Amino acid sequence: MASFVARYDLRAPGATPAERHELYTRAVEQAAYADAHGLDALMVSEHHVAEDGYLPSPLLLASAFAAVTRRLPISVTALLVNLYEPVRLAEDLAVLDHLSGGRVSYTVGLGYREVEYAAHGRDWATRGPDLEARLVELLRLWREGVTTPGPFSDPHPVLFYGGGTPVAARRAARLGLHFQPQHADPALRETYETACREAGREPGMVLTTPRSGPANVFCAPDPEEFWERWGHHLLADATSYQEWHGAAASHVLDASRTVEEMRAAGVYLVLTPEDLVERVRAREVRLVTSHPACGGLPAEPSWTSLRLICETVLPAVRG
Repeated sequence: MASFVARYDLRAPGATPAERHELYTRAVEQAAYADAHGLDALMVSEHHVAEDGYLPSPLLLASAFAAVTRRLPISVTALLVNLYEPVRLAEDLAVLDHLSGGRVSYTVGLGYREVEYAAHGRDWATRGPDLEARLVELLRLWREGVTTPGPFSDPHPVLFYGGGTPVAARRAARLGLHFQPQHADPALRETYETACREAGREPGMVLTTPRSGPANVFCAPDPEEFWERWGHHLLADATSYQEWHGAAASHVLDASRTVEEMRAAGVYLVLTPEDLVERVRAREVRLVTSHPACGGLPAEPSWTSLRLICETVLPAVRG
């Protein structure tokens, strides 16, 4: 069965303060709606000093989501631990763990933008060892009860380590964390599981990306009109990731430079609800990741897409 999730990074190139305020408040309203209408999870992301206003404070948005939802798991992907102080991070995650009833999980990320480290006064050259040291300290603070309150979850919130290299897989195993590879190479799972057993522990969960299929899905009564009117928002999202990632492999990357190329590439998919139902039933789409605020997408296509997915597609494939 396909999973249905919604993710938010709230990047919006050129948005005014009023437009950005609407985007943030809409995201919280949509979280409550998604909770009531059958979605499986919410995801929030983290980046810093981005010209398009990419979400820099995922814990605040996750807290707002937790306050208006009752059942949905919320995933922070990724949490850039090197940009936080361990004591304050341990406290914030514990409070959010209580606020959400243990529904918030985290994928720890090393980060891939040097400018973010510079803005926070962190050393880029030592980021790997620094991350391990901060994670070891974070886990110690919870384990020894140094920070209060302790987490709601036992022994602590669910923590994945994210990355797309064997080094990342071995680091996840060494730290006793679950693993979330950023692409579907089965060798990464094998490396992680082998390293866990060599360290004397059973492997944790491995949350893999799909081997194929779209990274972002939108529903519209008329996909042609959607691409014509709103495709530039999707293109802005894609080209920003291109500039940040370079040639690195990732499930979400689209190398297109025009809206026409995007339509052919299929990483960003716009379908009628009927077509999406057919693709889900045929198992061509196994993960339906809605991106309701993609590239600053305005309210009307954003809500229309989410409602069609929740009120038409979901009942059809699960009813």
